[in-house]
Amino acid sequence: MSDTPASPAAADTSPEKRDFIRQIVRDDLSSGKHARIKTRFPPEPNGYLHIGHAKSICLNFGLAGEFAGVCNLRFDDTNPAREDPEYVAAIQDDVRWLGFEWNELRHASDYFEAYYQAAEKLIKDGKAFVCDLSPEQIREYRGTLTEPGRNSPYRDRSVEENLDLFRRMRAGEFADASHTLRARIDMASGNINLRDPALYRIKHVEHQNTGNTWPIYPMYDFAHALGDAVEGITHSLCTLEFEDHRPLYDWCVDNVDFAAHPLLLKPLTDKGLPLEAGKPRQIEFSRLNINYTVMSKRKLMALVTEQLVDGWDDPRMPTLQGLRRRGYTPAAMRLFVERIGISKQNSLIDFSVLEGALRETLDAAAPRRMAVINPLKLVLANLPEGHEETLEFSNHPKDESFGQRRIPFARELWIDQDDFAEVPPKGFKRLIPGGEVRLRGAGIIRCDEVIKNDAGEVVELRCWLDPESRPGMEGANRKVKGTIHWVSARHGVAAEFRLYDRLFSVADPDDESEGRTYRDYLNPQSRQTAHGYVEPAAAEAEPETSFQFERTGYFVADRRDHTVAKPVFNRSVGLRDTWATSQ
Repeated sequence: MSDTPASPAAADTSPEKRDFIRQIVRDDLSSGKHARIKTRFPPEPNGYLHIGHAKSICLNFGLAGEFAGVCNLRFDDTNPAREDPEYVAAIQDDVRWLGFEWNELRHASDYFEAYYQAAEKLIKDGKAFVCDLSPEQIREYRGTLTEPGRNSPYRDRSVEENLDLFRRMRAGEFADASHTLRARIDMASGNINLRDPALYRIKHVEHQNTGNTWPIYPMYDFAHALGDAVEGITHSLCTLEFEDHRPLYDWCVDNVDFAAHPLLLKPLTDKGLPLEAGKPRQIEFSRLNINYTVMSKRKLMALVTEQLVDGWDDPRMPTLQGLRRRGYTPAAMRLFVERIGISKQNSLIDFSVLEGALRETLDAAAPRRMAVINPLKLVLANLPEGHEETLEFSNHPKDESFGQRRIPFARELWIDQDDFAEVPPKGFKRLIPGGEVRLRGAGIIRCDEVIKNDAGEVVELRCWLDPESRPGMEGANRKVKGTIHWVSARHGVAAEFRLYDRLFSVADPDDESEGRTYRDYLNPQSRQTAHGYVEPAAAEAEPETSFQFERTGYFVADRRDHTVAKPVFNRSVGLRDTWATSQ
């Protein structure tokens, strides 16, 4: 058995965390119930992971790291019609990106033969039967929350007939949906999940791992429960919507009982799979709900397939791939998960909490650079033609370890259009005709002339640089109201800026009470593109490098499209939360 602990890079060095799940683990370890804990992260490979999965990843791998246990990554690949190797690769990438490494990589499909043997055991024990009802009839027979269900007319088939039919299902003799293997539990149970649930269905679909070996596939609840048992998972953590599934989960584990019937696992041990059969304890916690987004895989899939976004890794998507491309960092994601905590109480998290976690981590980690997104030409008319020099800037004003950089400075500059107003609004502290501002790191300038084109648009400012106000000179201490940033027109590198915002314009895009759907709430301003300039040190960055563009916001060099020759930067988050005041 592999014994790889959670990745040291993701180990928690913060003060001891206190939540109800961690307290259960502490009690189980101190009582000797378990020598060590074993968890798992069990995604279905039928789509990309979203931010809600980050909570589960951090919890499962985090617990293993904190308590010297191990965590498996297991793909619950029981529905091949909806699964794809692309999703498998993306999920593994996401887990590693968040800073974790799994103990073992497993698949439900690794255990298909053992699941089949377990199903035959249930048939022999009189606890499962083959049903010929159609899916629609099964739903009709199931009853409602207030009315008990009715027994299937096939419920009392003999063991011999059930075994024969099930083996013929396995041999591929029957059409899809013509037969189902169901558990024989209680059609009058108050828990609908226990009303003779399906354990196996017929699907003549090729599987990405097993090919066409299996024309039947186990249902999720059956495979999930037995997968945890096969792997010796001690604490099976899932979200609250699975609370009503726990009795079925326990029924499957108890009635198969791999530990007492090791021959059921012989197909796996013959293949050399290391096993630790046991009975896991399922514990539920609240799922992550965040406003201004949708978390349904069905809806996320629709956004992609209907081309309402640019793919699963569109920076507006709540997928981990999208958030990563937006510029979110593993540290920010882990901080966010830590802040929302673990509880049994469902709550709605404001999107600003996520953005705040990113700002906090990038404030400490992101070097500073200068960029002009909406450029306006500024000429320092009192400098000679062709003048250029280099100025030294700190890479981070709060951390000297980031070092210094040299920025080219010339007579002609680009400044941001928003930093000039011919008719300034009240409280405007930037450049105006005849007014002065501090040019970041270069001195104090005065605007002497405004040049316009034939349409009356401002196209150039001609200014005077106070020669006595350069950094280090006595005149540099002269008080002026504002400071603006700049990029040398001669040395600046043309760049594309993708200005991303929230994908939806309302806090609850799932609300259909007015006859509208989430598609109707897509924010038309969620992506805008601008073309400006960056200083050379920003253009030379590797993809996925984050910066604070001074006075503008946090940006990241795009993971896919950024090159030194053609820089592309995505806005990750503004310097402050302006969303609430702009709505």
